[in-house]
Amino acid sequence: MLSADLIDSLFPADLPSPVHWAERYPERALPAGAEVTRFAPSPTGWLHIGAISTAGVNLDLARHSGGRYLLRIEDTDQARFEEGALAQFEEGFAYFGIRADEADSPGIGGPGRYGPYTQSARAEIYQTYVRELLRQGKAYPCFATKEELSAIADKQKAAGALPGYYGDWAIWRDAPQDQVLARLEAGDPYVIRFRSPGIGGHRVSYVDAIRGELSFDDNRNDVVILKSSDQALRLPTYHLAHAVDDHLMRVTLVVRAEEWLSSVPLHHQLFDALGFPRIRYAHVAPLMKQDGGSRRKLSKRRDPEASVKYYIDQGIPAEAVQYYLRGLANARLAELPLPQALAEPLRLDEFGLAGPLLDVAKLDDVSADFVAALSGEQILDLVLPWADVYDKDLASVVRADLPLARRALAVERVDTPQPRKDLRKWADFRPVYGFFFPAIFELVTDPADERFNGLDPALVRAMASGFAAGYTEPGPDVAWFEQIRALAGNLGFALRQQDYKKNPDAYVGSIRDAAGVIRVLLTGSRQSPDLPEVAGALGQAEVLRRITALG
Repeated sequence: MLSADLIDSLFPADLPSPVHWAERYPERALPAGAEVTRFAPSPTGWLHIGAISTAGVNLDLARHSGGRYLLRIEDTDQARFEEGALAQFEEGFAYFGIRADEADSPGIGGPGRYGPYTQSARAEIYQTYVRELLRQGKAYPCFATKEELSAIADKQKAAGALPGYYGDWAIWRDAPQDQVLARLEAGDPYVIRFRSPGIGGHRVSYVDAIRGELSFDDNRNDVVILKSSDQALRLPTYHLAHAVDDHLMRVTLVVRAEEWLSSVPLHHQLFDALGFPRIRYAHVAPLMKQDGGSRRKLSKRRDPEASVKYYIDQGIPAEAVQYYLRGLANARLAELPLPQALAEPLRLDEFGLAGPLLDVAKLDDVSADFVAALSGEQILDLVLPWADVYDKDLASVVRADLPLARRALAVERVDTPQPRKDLRKWADFRPVYGFFFPAIFELVTDPADERFNGLDPALVRAMASGFAAGYTEPGPDVAWFEQIRALAGNLGFALRQQDYKKNPDAYVGSIRDAAGVIRVLLTGSRQSPDLPEVAGALGQAEVLRRITALG
């Protein structure tokens, strides 16, 4: 075991003691049963939708228990730090309304006395506990080079031994002090490794808050807990940092991805060595995607819907996404109306062990239902801020004629038991409602346009001119569609679709073809909402402008 003087020489002379940090971060005064949870992303890339799901779970568990939810930035891997990641975190959490009770950034959460909540700002804290582990003989300096570690791995492979740095393979585990001192005096870089108390082949078990009792091989590896001494900012690895932070921030429940399951034995060893009570873990299954006949994990590399930015860019309403994700977590919530489902608490014992399937088509349906229940004014309040960023021209056009926008949004949505559901996300607004706005509607001027379904251009002109000549605006006492029927009959169209099917040669086209001429001229498409409602929203002057635009 190294002498206290040698150990202390590895750290700043004024490094505080563990007692100092325990006093600075005391037990929280919270009601019985209150959960302190945290979400701890690493700024090494863009935010995954699974992160929003897990963060939402942590927030929900804290809120419904009267506890606290923290947002901690785990940036100890400085080599992989990505510029812009923190800004993206702020954008993503703000969009989905996931605001922490305690965080460093005002864009993510409020201040708290247990900060800083960014690990790179807590280096002094971690060094205190690493020094303590060294003093107790539970850690040691390791000067093994990359070449030596590679040689050890090759020898283990040749011998059929399990890989890792442990036992006799841990060449610096029991190095004498004079050997350590010589390397230090030579200025050789080193790391600090945890001296694992694990025994090869020994099994340990613990109770997961979602999965129940689980059993694993105990950890035997002497893992690195403090990175190389040649780094300007000497930081710990995740393993030690999360143990220290979760204890000092007084976290009571850690909800994290199932990829960390195999690390639980090591993490428990670290909690025990540090003298901290163990914290409950709950490991959630990853979001999955159907890929042919099988399922796979939703991939950052392959699936655009894996990125939180996909939902923001498309303008998929945050409430719809949250509702859908909560239903994947607890199936009972998918059976409830959206407002109730968002208010009901999540229950860890209802989480599935298999990864839930994220189906974009189903999410679209959920989103369509959500939008259909909104008023026109609510839709404008949501779509315009989105358009300000992603479709500035649309935002300008809509704001220039808000009364028209309100009339358009009322078509087939007001006073009807089955409101239209073709608006699923804000990116749909232009293709679904853009035709209402003269500034962005492209007039149909060619009577031979393919949208007229092959009708004789002379017939198209006759339908348009005849309709314009006798046009009557929609009204309570106006059988609006009859003006199309009467004109179609005079021009030789079949007034019943079944008559046309029986004897198509007897007619110039069907009533559907005749109505299609007017529909295309007014909306630019053969498919549209209720035509009289559309005409009423446009107003007589605009209807006639479009109808008479044919060359």
